Amino acid sequence: MDARQIIAALRRGERPDAEALDWFARGLASGAVSDAQAGAFAMAVCLRGLGDAGRVALTRAMRASGRVLEWDLPGPVLDKHSTGGVGDCVSLLLAPALAACGAYVPMISGRGLGHTGGTLDKLEAIPGFRAEVSVEKLREVTRDVGCAIVAATDQIAPADRRLYAVRDVTGTVESIDLITASILSKKLAAGLEGLVLDVKTGSGAFMKDYDDALDLAQALVSTAQGAGCMTTALITDMSQPLAAAAGNALEVIEVMETLTGTSVNAALWDLTAALGGEALALGGLAADPEDGADRIEAALESGSAAEVFGRMVAAQGGPVDFVERWPDRLPSAPVMREVLAGRAGYVAAIDGEALGLAVVALGGGRMKGGDRINPSVGLSDIAGVGEHVSADLPVAIVHAATETEADAAEAAVRAAFSLGEAEVEEPPLIYERIA
Repeated sequence: MDARQIIAALRRGERPDAEALDWFARGLASGAVSDAQAGAFAMAVCLRGLGDAGRVALTRAMRASGRVLEWDLPGPVLDKHSTGGVGDCVSLLLAPALAACGAYVPMISGRGLGHTGGTLDKLEAIPGFRAEVSVEKLREVTRDVGCAIVAATDQIAPADRRLYAVRDVTGTVESIDLITASILSKKLAAGLEGLVLDVKTGSGAFMKDYDDALDLAQALVSTAQGAGCMTTALITDMSQPLAAAAGNALEVIEVMETLTGTSVNAALWDLTAALGGEALALGGLAADPEDGADRIEAALESGSAAEVFGRMVAAQGGPVDFVERWPDRLPSAPVMREVLAGRAGYVAAIDGEALGLAVVALGGGRMKGGDRINPSVGLSDIAGVGEHVSADLPVAIVHAATETEADAAEAAVRAAFSLGEAEVEEPPLIYERIA
């Protein structure tokens, strides 16, 4: 086969067959396909599309371009993926809760992308925690602890690694076919038996329009099932940050407060239970999603999820006493600044993307590849949609490295909040289930 022929056929609107897509994925992994050809392929897919069968074939081909894990464990291998948002730290609660319920969770996660925070960046706010581990270490921690949260290695879906980097610089990130194949090739390479997807919509999501989020959720579910993995999706709200904090160590604090019962965040708790219930039902560990949600809540309430989280942190290089002494182990920023509402009113709307970008500008994310992250900075005590605030009360607290950076963040946060005179109904947490 020849990359030029495949690209030309795509440009003409022809749909490549599974054999052609498999050849192209292997060429991406081996280097036989050049960056220019990869970019042309991505643009052709973006403009012409692959169709349902082609999307499944590309996902399978990119999964098979590297190592596909196989497991021999006494419970189902399950996972969850979120399309990203602000203050979304559910993975840190869900992985140990699923493990406490008898599942095994080899969670291959990512770093911050654009205005959205990354699960790995959050965990690396914990001193010593190592997300970059070998496949053998992933297998060991998953087997011994029940869950591991790690970065994808070069052995997992290398074709996606090449294509993703090219998409980022060729304006082809938003193709549903390419998004779907990228997400699922890595997840399915982990050898999953069941996958639950959290597809975000709203101001803090990549898919801000509901119909776009619905299209993506349907594509992800049908493609994953077509590739042989039982999958469901929930379309969930990202019109405001999910947690009351945004920033790496600050989100870990909120996770630990919820895990230990110190101060439970209701939205985090409820979404963790809903997603976990779906996963347990897929894996046969619950009669249905409602039964599964009850089991996840029991794992959180009993402290068993916190215990598993502590063992995972220790197994991946973090402090062995993290669950007991987390307030002493996490970094804090030297500057804290209240962002006052300025006038009384109800929070009518929040620009979630603007809040996420404010965290990035503080140093909590990357402006360009290779930037170092300051784990201590971010926002906390973020007011929610529908909440009434008075002029002298904060809508958020800025955590910054310098006064100058705090000034800029304060202005950005204030501009992100819209206040009104009338009461506003809080948006639903979950809009729709796709199966």
